[in-house]
Order: sequence, then C-alpha cells, then structure tokens
Amino acid sequence: MPATGQFRFSIDRGGTFTDVYAEVPSIHGKPGFRTIKLLSEDPANYPDAPREGIRRILAEFGIPLQDGLLDSSRIEWIRMGTTVATNALLERKGARTALVTTKGFGDILQIGNQDRPALFDLKIEKPDLLYEKVIEVEERLQLVKDDHESFRQEKLGRKVIMGSTGERFAVLAAPDLKALEPRLQAVLAQGISSVAVVFVHAYSCPQHEEQVGELARRLGFEQVSLSSQVMPAVRLVSRGDTTLVDAYLTPHIRTYLDSFRSGFAGGLTDDKLLFMQSDGGLARADNFTGSRAVLSGPAGGVTGYG
Repeated sequence: MPATGQFRFSIDRGGTFTDVYAEVPSIHGKPGFRTIKLLSEDPANYPDAPREGIRRILAEFGIPLQDGLLDSSRIEWIRMGTTVATNALLERKGARTALVTTKGFGDILQIGNQDRPALFDLKIEKPDLLYEKVIEVEERLQLVKDDHESFRQEKLGRKVIMGSTGERFAVLAAPDLKALEPRLQAVLAQGISSVAVVFVHAYSCPQHEEQVGELARRLGFEQVSLSSQVMPAVRLVSRGDTTLVDAYLTPHIRTYLDSFRSGFAGGLTDDKLLFMQSDGGLARADNFTGSRAVLSGPAGGVTGYG
C-alpha cells in the first residue's frame, strides 16, 4: 500500500477508453482505492485522459493544482500500459523513416523471410513498408573461421576484429563517412527525420553502425535506431524489422511522453513513470521506445490476468 500521503496509479490507455486504478492513502486506517473510466480522446473536456483521471482522484482528496499543473510530489509512481504505439503502427502515423543498410541488401526487408501464412492464396497482399528511402553503404565484414584464415586476411592488409559473440571478422570494407554524409543530408532535406541503421554483421560487431549513427545524429536526425542496440540478434530480417519499427514509432512515443509529463508541476521523474513493455515487464519512461511499446496495452492485460 502507498506510503502516507502518496498515491499509486495503474493506468490502461486504450484506443477507445482509459481505465485508471489508484491506490490512495489510508481512509480510517484502511487502505483504499479509486477507479475511473474515461474516453481516451475527448479534447472538448480534457487534453489527456490518463492525466485527467489522476487530476480527478487528487481533487477528490483535496489536492489542488499548482498553477494549473498536477502535484507530482504526492505521487509515488504511475504505471501505464498503452496502445499509443500499436495504433500508430496500424494507422501508419509514425515518423518518416529511412533505412541505412549494407550494400546489396537494400531490398532485404521487402523480400522478408518468405513466410506464407496462407500457402495457397494466389493473391498475396503485403503490408506497406515503413521506410521511404534506402541508403546502401559500402561496408562489409567477413566471418573468419580459423587462425589460418585470420592470418591470410591480415596478410591481405585487412583488419581482423573480435566480435561480442567471440567470433572474429575481417573488415572487407569500412563505411566511407565523407561519401555518406551528403546522401544523409539529402534524405534529411526531404523531411525524413528518423533513420534505422541495419548492417549484416552488426549483431556481433556494432562499430560500423555506431559510426553511421554518430554521423546521423550530428547531421540532425531526431531519431537514430541501431540494430546492434535495439535487437542484437543474428537474423538480419527480424533484426531489421524490429529496428525499423523502433525508428518509426519512437518519435511518436516521445511526443506523447513529453505531452503527458508537461502537466505535472516540477516535472515527473523517470523513476516515477513506468510503462508496460511488449514482454510484460516495466520500463522507465526514458527507456520506453517504439520497439518495446508495440504490444504494451495487450501485454498489460495478459500480465494483469496472470
């Protein structure tokens, strides 16, 4: 139960309704709770449903607004599951995104893994791609299987590096950042402010992705998602899809978070604001990204039932 004078809020913000469950300070020595159900979108009456639910419960206990803002000092924590990312993905309302990948793999995410859910369907309709532009980068690593091969690569003047998986790779080509810079600038000039960087062997050797990511941030891209950070897994297609979703949805998530926190006096620290992730765990607001948010709402329901 909450500490003296503190409130705990558990919120499910769905596409239609928002449900707020609050653990409130003790009443006559007994712990209490409150529940509120609101329309998730009702701009004529309030700007944000979760915040409005919190305001009404605090007002019931005589806690006034501070210059029109909620008093965050009376809140122990807020835990929220939301379909904000889910709806943005379904309705294609994410950020304009570009894909940066290894040369020769520009269409790898369009090809996919060849799964056929309806094996005998003669008319296959694939969902629209999340990216608008593709930039292929002349970078390549080659797996080195033994010491003899490592020695041969070094004799050829190629650097051999150790990956995080314990595998060794020969650097066949490193990204030419000077040549890449005007290509990224051209994409940025078209209004594309989010980029997903997916290189073939980045699951083990993230160096090339990190170099490109640093360049993209310096040029002014608002969101830079690296596959080596988002999902360092071997399989290129699943890693690429997840990274692309992260780049596409994270700006939308950040916009909502900034809007939500702007209604609290003194701000709302990240350790007080926790979000349900797609895996059913909780993440601090600063770690809540697009790839982790896609199934936030449904995961909350399953976890709560469990």
